[in-house]
Amino acid sequence: MDTIDPIEKPDPYAALRYPEFRSYLGMRFFFTFAYQMQAVIIGFHIYHLTKDPLALGFVGLCEAIPAISIALYGGYVADKSEKRGLLLKIFSGVFLCSLVMLIVTTKQMQVYVPTSSIIPIMYLMVFGIGIARGFFSPATFSLMAQIIPKKLYPNSSTWNSSSWQAASILGPAVGGLIYGFYGITATYVVIVTFILIALICIFFLKPHEPTFIPKQSIVTSLTEGVKFVFKSKMMLGAMSLDLFSVFFGGAVALLPVFANDILKVGSEGLGFMRAAASSGAVITMLAMTRFSPMNKPWRNLIIAVIGFGTSIICYGLSKSFYLTLFFLFMEGAFDSISVIIRSTIMQLLTPDEMRGRVSAVNSMFIGSSNEIGAFESGLTAKLMRTVPAVVFGGSMTILIAGITYFKTKELTKLSLQEINEQTA
Repeated sequence: MDTIDPIEKPDPYAALRYPEFRSYLGMRFFFTFAYQMQAVIIGFHIYHLTKDPLALGFVGLCEAIPAISIALYGGYVADKSEKRGLLLKIFSGVFLCSLVMLIVTTKQMQVYVPTSSIIPIMYLMVFGIGIARGFFSPATFSLMAQIIPKKLYPNSSTWNSSSWQAASILGPAVGGLIYGFYGITATYVVIVTFILIALICIFFLKPHEPTFIPKQSIVTSLTEGVKFVFKSKMMLGAMSLDLFSVFFGGAVALLPVFANDILKVGSEGLGFMRAAASSGAVITMLAMTRFSPMNKPWRNLIIAVIGFGTSIICYGLSKSFYLTLFFLFMEGAFDSISVIIRSTIMQLLTPDEMRGRVSAVNSMFIGSSNEIGAFESGLTAKLMRTVPAVVFGGSMTILIAGITYFKTKELTKLSLQEINEQTA
């Protein structure tokens, strides 16, 4: 009896029919769950100790600096390395950093580690995670292209992003609730456990040898990746749009201030606020498995970014907890559309042998834009106060989208099929 090739099965679950892709999604889900828990807990804990919004900005900066600095080298390593072994090393590093944060927050360690030393240790461990992230994005981006046929890139990108968003819903919500009811040490026990599960998922992946064998110096190899991105107007435009919009619209870093001082809903409310944006994102992404935004991708990307900025402004002005949840939900919905479009464009436009290096350039633009945006939000909140800072960030996001539209009008007419024909 003949089996049906999953490539020929045009249904929303086509990518999920590949067992290795399911293992890949499991790895991404459990790691993101732990990562998002950690992000919300570190922010709330440090703000609880300092009462300084700028301290929240430094959390993002500590992760962004190493991630950006090492990104290009991380892409070079990802291109020339066996992917499963590289991911095992990356996840082991993150596991050790999280384990240190677990240890220093226990009651037993308070005798040896004073409160004044906890914050520098937290910053140092976040810095270590930033180093690991410089290798993580290029490695996973390269790996996904090797386990899924090119024809299924849009479908796999949707499921990949949906998995990330689903974990982003559960992580902050669970983190906020566990922290509120059981304390920070119990929360870190859960975080470390889920990182370990993600590490185990990697063993279910097959070894994937590199498609790139370096025949020139590392500088020349890295330069090739940078030149490729800058020659592609659509790819460069998508990265730049995300960088500047998230830089000015990265107001999610200020959620601990809203939860603690403005809405007064505590760590439990903070968890739900962080989860609201991800809820909007994952629901929208599931809808997009059937209703694709790729008919006019560039046009839809511009519209999504404008909607994102508008939601940020409304969230900043809201005085109601439930209304804030709604606007955060809408922010996530618009952001998810732009994520799907950008990731699909990148997968389609990037040659296999350059995926690590191109992803590294992408990480420098997009991967750390949230952390840089967090620092910008913390700094503007320090200078302008919290609500004006959020409104300013959302307004700048809309302005950036408007400027991009007028500079790239010709791209708004292209369909996904026309983009495919350009890369064939």
